[in-house]
Amino acid sequence: MLTLFQRKKTPPSTGTSSSGPADASKGLTRPQSAAALLATPRRQKLLEHIWQRTSLSRRQFATLYLAPLERYAELVQQFPASEAHHHAYPGGMLDHGMEIVAYALKLRQSHLLPAGTTPEAQAAQAEAWTAGTAYAALLHDIGKITVDLHVEYADGTIWHPWHGPLQRPYRFRYRQEREYRLHGAATGLLYARVLDPNIFDWLSLYPDLWSALLFVLAGQYEHAGTLGELVVQADQASVAHELGGDPAKAMAAPKHALQRKLLDGLRFLLREEFKLNQPQASDGWLTQDALWLVSKTVSDKLRAHLLSQGIEGIPSNNTAVFNVLQDHGIVQPTGDGKAIWKATVTSDAGWSHSFTFLKLAPALIWDAGERPAPFAGTVRIEQDEASPEAGPPPATPTTVTADAAAVDAAPVTVTPDIVPADPFSGLLEMLDEPPMSFAPPSPNTSAGTEPLAPPPLAAATAPADVPSIASEVMVPSTIEPSGEHFIAWLRHGIHTRKLIINDAKALVHTVADTAYLVSPGVFQRYAQEHPMVAKQAKEAELADWQWVQKRFERLQVHRKQPNGLNIWTCEVTGPRKSRRLHGYLLSDPERLFSDVPPNNPYLQLM
Repeated sequence: MLTLFQRKKTPPSTGTSSSGPADASKGLTRPQSAAALLATPRRQKLLEHIWQRTSLSRRQFATLYLAPLERYAELVQQFPASEAHHHAYPGGMLDHGMEIVAYALKLRQSHLLPAGTTPEAQAAQAEAWTAGTAYAALLHDIGKITVDLHVEYADGTIWHPWHGPLQRPYRFRYRQEREYRLHGAATGLLYARVLDPNIFDWLSLYPDLWSALLFVLAGQYEHAGTLGELVVQADQASVAHELGGDPAKAMAAPKHALQRKLLDGLRFLLREEFKLNQPQASDGWLTQDALWLVSKTVSDKLRAHLLSQGIEGIPSNNTAVFNVLQDHGIVQPTGDGKAIWKATVTSDAGWSHSFTFLKLAPALIWDAGERPAPFAGTVRIEQDEASPEAGPPPATPTTVTADAAAVDAAPVTVTPDIVPADPFSGLLEMLDEPPMSFAPPSPNTSAGTEPLAPPPLAAATAPADVPSIASEVMVPSTIEPSGEHFIAWLRHGIHTRKLIINDAKALVHTVADTAYLVSPGVFQRYAQEHPMVAKQAKEAELADWQWVQKRFERLQVHRKQPNGLNIWTCEVTGPRKSRRLHGYLLSDPERLFSDVPPNNPYLQLM
């Protein structure tokens, strides 16, 4: 029996309860309740962001989202998300899981799912696809705690996650023989412990969603369509944020963007040309937690490959290439913020040589199941090369090893990744929501006191034990489009949180103590959700959104400028830049709000 167990370290600003650790001198950690684990400020903010992306009352949210998140928290406890890569600190697995859910739901808002069906079918299935996205994101890596960790109680009894939540003080270490490709396969052992049978019954009513979800949980993202893409992008965003990259660029880099070309080029070269893990000279080495590529070789071959494809705008020197790769979170920086790492490679045959490297996250290159076997040797970082002003050392341990024989030589430690002074601020900015306090839902809490619209025709009905979603959140699809219906749609959307207000990309804000409607965005959104507008707009020889806009203006419910103009301009001031919005001010905000929210502090009328 191996006795080298994980040492407990303090996570960055997680606010973990002081009641969590127990018998620290013995390397034990006391399991905590879900309520205690989720009570930290950053996790409460994440819960609020997740709720904001749904259209549910607090009661419904508690059943469909909060309960699975609580069961997930009880299973993953204080486990890190990785040994020495991203979220490599106690509680990192829970933070990473919640971040992926928040990112995935933000991305999901840009998709009408399932693709290729009628708007009525998409409306009927909208909340199921939103929930399915959250579940796929939350559970995609849960197999790690089954195959990567050895967990035991103080008396040596081994704990497995299929036993249920930990009940007594425990300790853990990473298995050195762990197999990365088992993560997806092992997920099937656990997701029934997070999602209850009623949720499975409900999701299984939607064949497209059900099959995509099962593919994600099996690690077969290539068969999961848009759902798989959402999870991969959200995972990349969470990892990029933790490692100091830009999560927005990780999620949304367009195909034509330079960083996307560089990343696609790297993937091609690694698949077709580069030689990895050779016993002597090689283009790079893959360890359990990082891909180390020889810097000059990579830069030269990458530039040549992209130029051969006729791609323009490729930097002409290696330094510029390194900077682009680092700026967009493709390569990981050293402790002093540089792209180049100096390290010595030693093979199991005794060959050793020093190189300058670029360090990448393997998940950026390979999908689950495609990752090659790790290097049977060591990549040892040369710490003494760091600048005196470099500050703290790199997050990666001095030795990154894939050789199980080296494990018994020293304790296995979890080293937190270096994070900014306020590690959560970038995440909140990316999610574009004003942080709020998440109040646990009570059984009598609802999304509001006003009666909601009747449901449209639905393709399936949720089980009785799952709260009826369609009956509370859907807008009727049989009413003829008009200015009056546009106002009713706006009010209903705000009331059910289908339309988020005062968000960085929201279509409705509160300005000058009334509602501010962003034009043309809010009219385009209405026309998109009501395809029948197109026919009437065509007859009037107008774009569909312009037809809606004119019907709204005829109501005369908006405030005009002194010179008679309808449109008001607002300046939006953010932490890095400012921009302008154009839109309408309502004369009476109570047309949309039962209780008028405070003015958005970032918008000022010009």
